[in-house]
Amino acid sequence: MFEVREWTREDTARFVRVPGADDDKYSRGVVGLRTGSPAYPGAAVLGVEAAWRAGAGYVRYIGEGRAADAVLARRPETVVSPDIEGARVGAWVIGSGTSSEHRTEGEEEELRQLLLGDEPVVVDAGALDLALDAATAPVLLTPHLREFARLQARAGMGPDVDADRAWSAARAAEALETVVLLKGANTLIASPDGAVLQVSGATGWLATAGTGDVLGGVLGTMLAGNPDAPLAEVAAAGAWLHGSAGRIAAGVDPERGRHGHPIVALDVAEALPLAVADLLA
Repeated sequence: MFEVREWTREDTARFVRVPGADDDKYSRGVVGLRTGSPAYPGAAVLGVEAAWRAGAGYVRYIGEGRAADAVLARRPETVVSPDIEGARVGAWVIGSGTSSEHRTEGEEEELRQLLLGDEPVVVDAGALDLALDAATAPVLLTPHLREFARLQARAGMGPDVDADRAWSAARAAEALETVVLLKGANTLIASPDGAVLQVSGATGWLATAGTGDVLGGVLGTMLAGNPDAPLAEVAAAGAWLHGSAGRIAAGVDPERGRHGHPIVALDVAEALPLAVADLLA
C-alpha cells in the first residue's frame, strides 16, 4: 500500500532560509556536479547555473574540455577540477548531459566511487544505468517518463509505466530501495516505504530541453543545504522551487488570466532567485 500527499508552498518554505550573520559559503551548502560532456556541454552550464541561483554557497564542477570551459565562461566563481580527488561537498549531481555508451572507464569509476560515498547523490540521465548497483550514499533518481520505463525494465518490472504513475513510482522506489523522482507535469517523489509526494502546478512551458539539467542543480543545492532532512522531502521542495521558477520565467499568472509564454532552460535558472524571494516573502 502507498499514499500520495500533495506537496505545498508551506512545506517547501521549511527548507529555504535566509543566511545569517554566522553563515559562510560552506554552511550555505557545497554542491558538486559531474555532468556534461563534449557532446552536451550546455548541461553542465545549466546545472551549475541553477545550483548557484538556488542559493548554494560553493559550487564545484568536475570535468574538462568544452564543458569545463563553458562553465567557467558563464560562472567564473565556480571551482573546476578534472577529477573528484580531494573534493569535499555536501551533495553531488551526476549524469546530466552524459551518455552511458560514451563514458570512459575512468569516468565510470568516479561515478561508482560517488555512489559508494556518504554524501547524497542526484542521479540523472546518463548515470541512471548505475541505479541497480549497490550504493552506500543516499541516492535520488530523477528519470523522465522514457528513462523511467527503461529503469523499470532493467529492474525486471516490465518495460511500460503503469497508467497509475504514483503506483509505478512507489513500486520502483521499493524495488530499487531508493528515492525516485519521476518528472512530469505532476512530479512524483516516491520513497521505498511507500510514501509518495506529489508536486503539482508546473507550467507546460517547462517542457523544453535543459530544464531537467536545471532541476538537477536545484536538487543538489537543496540537499547540500539541508543535510539532516529526509531525502524525499528535500527533493519535493526542490521540485516545487523549480516549478515556481518556471512559472515566474514564463510569466504565468492564473489570477490575471496570463497563460505565459515560451521559455528556455536558462530562463528558469535565472528566475530561481525570484522564486526563492517569493517563497521567503
